Order: sequence, then C-alpha cells, then structure tokens
Amino acid sequence: MSENMTSGQNPIALHRALERIWGTKPGWGRLAAVNHNVIGIRFMLTALVFFAIGGILAMLIRTQLASTESVFMDAETYAQVFTMHGSIMMFLFAIPFFEGMAIYLLPKLLGNRDLAFPRLGAYGYWCYLFGGLILIGALIGGVAPDSGWFMYTPLSSSVYAPGINSDVWLLGITFVEISALSAAVEIIVTIMKIRAAGMSIDRIPIFAWYMLVVATMMLVGFPPLILGSILLEVERAFDLPFFDPTRGGDPLLWQHLFWLFGHPEVYIIFLPAAGAISTILPVLAGTPLAGYRMIVAAIVSMAFLSFGLWVHHMYTVGIPHVALSFFSAASALVAVPTAIQIFAWLATIAHGRPRFSIPMLHIFGFFFVFVIGGLTGVMLAMVPFDWQAHDTHFVVAHLHYVLVGGFVFPMLAMAYYWVPHLSGKQPVQHLSHAAFWMVFIGFNVAFFFMHLTGLLGMPRRIFEYPSDFGWETLNFVSSMGSFLMAMGFALVALDFILLFKFGRPFRRNPWHAGTLEWAMPTPPPSYNFASIARIDSRADLLDPDKIGPRLAAGDGYLGMPRHDRMEVLGVDPISGEPDQVVELPRQTYLPLWTALATGVFFLLMLFKLYWLIPLALAAVIGCFWLWTVRDGSPIDRDPVSIGHGLKIPVHIRAQIPPSHLAMVLTLVANATLYISLLFGCLFLWVSAPNWPPQDVSLDIQILVLAAVVSILACVGSRLASRKTNMALAGNALAFCAHLLSAALFLWVALLTLPAPSGHAAIASLFVILIYAALHGMIGAIFAAHAIWRALRGHDEAVRSLDLRIGRLWHDYSAAAGVCAVGFCLNLQSLIAGSTP
Repeated sequence: MSENMTSGQNPIALHRALERIWGTKPGWGRLAAVNHNVIGIRFMLTALVFFAIGGILAMLIRTQLASTESVFMDAETYAQVFTMHGSIMMFLFAIPFFEGMAIYLLPKLLGNRDLAFPRLGAYGYWCYLFGGLILIGALIGGVAPDSGWFMYTPLSSSVYAPGINSDVWLLGITFVEISALSAAVEIIVTIMKIRAAGMSIDRIPIFAWYMLVVATMMLVGFPPLILGSILLEVERAFDLPFFDPTRGGDPLLWQHLFWLFGHPEVYIIFLPAAGAISTILPVLAGTPLAGYRMIVAAIVSMAFLSFGLWVHHMYTVGIPHVALSFFSAASALVAVPTAIQIFAWLATIAHGRPRFSIPMLHIFGFFFVFVIGGLTGVMLAMVPFDWQAHDTHFVVAHLHYVLVGGFVFPMLAMAYYWVPHLSGKQPVQHLSHAAFWMVFIGFNVAFFFMHLTGLLGMPRRIFEYPSDFGWETLNFVSSMGSFLMAMGFALVALDFILLFKFGRPFRRNPWHAGTLEWAMPTPPPSYNFASIARIDSRADLLDPDKIGPRLAAGDGYLGMPRHDRMEVLGVDPISGEPDQVVELPRQTYLPLWTALATGVFFLLMLFKLYWLIPLALAAVIGCFWLWTVRDGSPIDRDPVSIGHGLKIPVHIRAQIPPSHLAMVLTLVANATLYISLLFGCLFLWVSAPNWPPQDVSLDIQILVLAAVVSILACVGSRLASRKTNMALAGNALAFCAHLLSAALFLWVALLTLPAPSGHAAIASLFVILIYAALHGMIGAIFAAHAIWRALRGHDEAVRSLDLRIGRLWHDYSAAAGVCAVGFCLNLQSLIAGSTP
C-alpha cells in the first residue's frame, strides 16, 4: 500500500483499504474483535439483557409486596431476588451501559478512529460478561447472594451466611469491577491523548468532559469496594477477623469501605447521562449549550464533593454529632453543582427553539423525575429527618427517583438520538409516544407512593407485612404502577425492533448536530474516519455536513494506510497539537483467553480450590505477557508523515506514549486501594472493640532490611533506564532485589507473626505485608521482562519504553514497601504502648 496516498487518489480504494485493515473478521473471528464499535455495542446490548433480568426480578418483588402476608415467595427466595435486583441494576446494567456508550461514542466525538487500548476494552468486556454470568448462574442454581446488594456485615459473614451465596457476590462483583477499572484507564487516556488535531482541552466536546470526570471518579472510587470485597472474602475463607468485633474487627469498616464507593457511584451513574443531555439538548433546542465552562467547573466540583459524602448513608450508626454536621452540610452542598447544570439546560432551552421530538420528551421526563429525587435527597441530607426515614421505603423511592430519573430517561433520550447513527435508519416513532407515557406514568405511580409508605413507617427489605398498618393499598398501587412501567419498557423494545427493521434510511446528520460523530457515514465504518480532521473551534459547534465529505476523500491527517497498520493520531493533552502516531494492535483472541484465565482464577477462589490458584495466576501472567509480543514488523526510527507536510514520531519513540500514562493511572488506582487499606487498619485501631491485642512482636531487623532492599530495586531500575550500557545489570539488580524483598516480607508475615485469625491487628499487619510482597513479586516480573527484551535484542525504543513503564512500578513498589514497614513498626509501638 502506498506510503503517501493523498486526497487526489481514489477515495473508494482508500475506504476499501481501511476497511480491510480495521474491519472485524466474520464468524469465529468476531470473538477476536477489538474495534470500539463492536465492543461498545456488545457492552450496551449485554447491559440491556441484564436490565431485562433485573426488571423481571423487580416485578417479582412488587408481586410479593402487592398484598399483606403474601405467600408468593418465602423469605430466602425473596432475599436472593431482592439482592440480585439491586446488584444487577447497579453493577451489571447502569455502569456497564454507559461504559459501552462511552466506548462507542468517544472516538467519534473526538474525531479519531479508535480508543487508546482496543485490547483492554475487549478484555474488560469479557470480564464483565463472565462476571455477570457467574451471578446469573448462581441465581438460576438457587445460591444467589442473599445479604442485600450492599452486603452489610455481619449478615454476610460466614457465621450468618455460611454457604457460597456471599462468595458469589464478592468474587463476581470484583471480577466485574476489573472491567470498570480498565474502562476508566482507557477512557482517560483516550480523552487526553487520542483526539483530532488542534482539539485543545478547552475545545473537547462537553460529553468528553463528563466522561473524563466520571472515569477519574471510577479510578479512585472503585478500589475501596474492591478492597472491602477482598477483606471480607479473606475473612470468610481464612478467618481473618476484619469485621468480627469479638476479635478486634468492626462491621462498620465494611460500611465505610462500601459507601466510599457507593455514594460516588450515584454520580458516576448520573454524570454520563447528564453529559448526554448536555450534548443532545443544544441540538434539539437549536442553540449552543449555555455555560459550557460553568458546567465543566460544576461537574469537577461535584466529583470532588461526592467523595466527602459517604457517611450520608451512615447517620444512624453512632457517628459523632460534629462529624454528622460536616457530612450533612456536604450532602446539601452537592446540590449546588447539580442545580448549575439544570439551570444551564433550562437557559439553553430558553434561548433556543426546542423541537419536541421523542428525545426531548424523555429529557423533560428526566427534569421532572430527577428534580423530585434531588429534593428528597436534600431532605435526607438533614440528620433529624434521615433518622426518621432511614431504612424505610422513603429511601427506596428517593434512590429510584435519582437513578431512574438521572439515568434511565436520559438513556432513552440518547437511544432515540444516537440509534440512527448506529443503524443508519431514522425512528418510525409510531409507538414511541405511547411507550414514553407508559414508562413515565408507571414510574411515578410506582415510586411516588413509596414515599408515603415510607413516611408511614414501612421498612425496606421486608418480604411481608401485617394488614393492620395501612400499607396494603399504597403497596398495591405501587405494584400496579411498576407493571405499567414494565409494559412501557416492553413497548420501547418493540419500537426499536421495528426501527431496525422498518426505519427510514438517511444519509447523515438527521438532527443537524454540530459534533463530529455525524461527519461520517451511518452505520459507521470500522475505522470511523478515512482521515483525521483539524479542529479550530469548540468540537460541538462544527459543521459535519462540510467536514464529512472532505475527511472521506482523505483530505486530512493519516489519510493513507501505511504498511497495513491500524494508526490513530496522538496529541498533546493540553494544546491538541499532534505529537505521535499511535499504532494499535490488530484483532486478536488474547483478550478472550486472558479473561477466561482470569475467570478460572475467580472460580477456583469461589469453589475454594486454593491449591490450583498458582496455576491460574501463571496462566493470567502468561496471557498478559503475550500482549507485549510484537508482530515483528519494523518500528519507524524517523518521524513519519501524517499528511499536510507534517512529520511526527511513532508512539514508541514519543516522550509520553499512551501506555506510560496508563501505568500512571493504574498506580493511582492501586495507591487508592493501599490508602484505603491503611485507613481501614487505623479505623479499627480507633473505633473497633477489643483493642489493643496482646503484645505483637515483629522482627524489626528483617523488616528494615526488606525496606532497604525495596529501595535497592528502585535504584536498579533507574540505573537501567538512564544508562544504556547498564540496562542488563540494573534490571538484574532490580529482579534480585524484588525477589529478596518479597521473600523477606513473606518471612515476617508467614513465619514470625502470630496467627492472623487471632486478632484484627495481626490480620492488618499480615495483609499489609502480603501487599508489599505481592508488589515485589510483580516488580520482579517487570524486571524479568526487561531482561528478556535486552537479551532478545529488541529495538532500543521498545526497551526504553518498557524500562520507563517498569520504573514507575519499581518506584511505587519501593514506596509501598517502605510505607508497609513504617506502618507495621508504628502499629507495634502503639500496641506496646497501650498494653498494660
């Protein structure tokens, strides 16, 4: 293929060449797909299947509660149905759906061909699918989780839940959250690095701002729940008493870790939907979005405030009043950035001439429902009222008004808005209006009356109630409303089936929008754009009708296939100026095999086949190692042409390639988990009963030696990355030092500590030492990989990038080891000082 194809050559030949390179193979080859169009659609369709399952479970709940003392379900079955409904809607529907939406839309909105890490997106999808199937399989088998979607201890501990029900939740949800963290890294790196030329940070579309904030929240919000799940599973499997108050644990630790994730999750779910509204509403109103910069400031402040609200769910557990006043004020304050966005949307409507189409109808439904949910949220933020309404159906009603109003109505709006882009057909809309009104009326009938049952004192999570409390009529009305809403969703599904079968074809941009996703054919080709545009204004105020034909003719950057490579444009994060050509990997089965190996690890944990776990871990490591093996094609040493007389280096030779930024973000998530672990151990020291334990003696000399050796590994990695002639020796030093530090940490944890099942303090020391040892072993793998690269004689640029990425891990491992030693010594001194 020509190295320098220009717009003067045959555009049809250009498109055929690009489709041959970027297209997904048919048949079994689709399992190897890494293209963001395929992965995004898979995420959304799978999430909708889980949504249907969760909706059926909701109908079972409402059937049970429609009458007093119902015999429709017994207590055990109801507990499983109730737990799975919440878990599916929160973990398997809402978050994965917007992940899929972002994966599908972001490259198009940003004017590029794909995401930064296509294989990571595919791996995340398979993890999500397999984790969800574990949960659904448990439901079918009658061993589904039954402790509530929040899994409060001690109800979920082995004493009160001895079966595998809780293990299914802990391991299945953790498996699914691997997908969420991988999506967060991919979304952040894509928004920062993979954009159209000239699209500076203040020109990116508003939806990209929303997703950048949401992905950052996911990166620091999910690790506390992953940590909590690990600690609870360790307690259930190995009797380490983190949540057992008789041995120095505290059930409240689980609530703190869960809600450190749980309350930001509400905004993680809401903000992508709000981003869709900020994108759709100006188009339907025919005017630019009012307050673009103010909205950006509002969503950043909302993200910041959301992490200070976790105690909002814990007002009744005995928190000191001074702390309650702080969290109450913060809970009320978060309404301000929400209000800023709502007033900006209302100003946009007021300045334009709205088209009352189906998407706009759903947006108005969102306004009505979400505002009511926000007002009841402010009510629950007030401590005296929350004490009265806590754990009643009032809270259930509030939660559904916020989440359904904040996500489902915008989801339907963006479905009707963007499905023409996905399908190439315009909606028929014969059933759309009836479907909307059935969903809207059914929802309000179902959940408005729950406010009343809650105010009358009906607790949540009960499976039956007596007839003399006056709740039956209200519950019956709520159940009828829920069935009407379910029929509305069924009508929506039928409407979309008819759309795909009988919708009217169109050329492009039926809404006359100003964003780049409409500057391509619909349905979109696998490569999105035949060439990459240069953007000189805000990316939601463009003219796709003029830009599209020019890009399709190859009159942009990268308008030429080069050596059959899948190339996207990398830019400076701030200015948007091109600084590298990013070569993406081709279609491969590796993400599927890696996810299968990861799934085997979780299944072995679930069935307590611990002796096989090392083999599963070796398989996972081996699969990820295969990701690093290149196809043998040469790496361009000189800058390559991207068109219009501009030459830039390939990403392996760039100063900040996407993989380097991805490692930084991965370590941010890792550090969040570590900080949460240290916080949890200190919380137990301050608040848990039965402290202090008996005197705990540690081998101080070995711990200090482990810290010194960890630092030595860091020195070796820096020596290898800075001096070419010392690369092999430096990596060998790092390899040996990491192995020695891991061995020393394991020696102290396994051979010198008392039994960690005896007290939570010893369990805390044990887990922190294991954390440090694990990072030393992973550091040894990084060093071994660098040694292998050097011995194989790989290109210097490849080895240099590996060394820079590895150095980040080596530095973090050294810091984690030093912190572990310092924490252990301090905790030992505190225990010694408190022991009579």
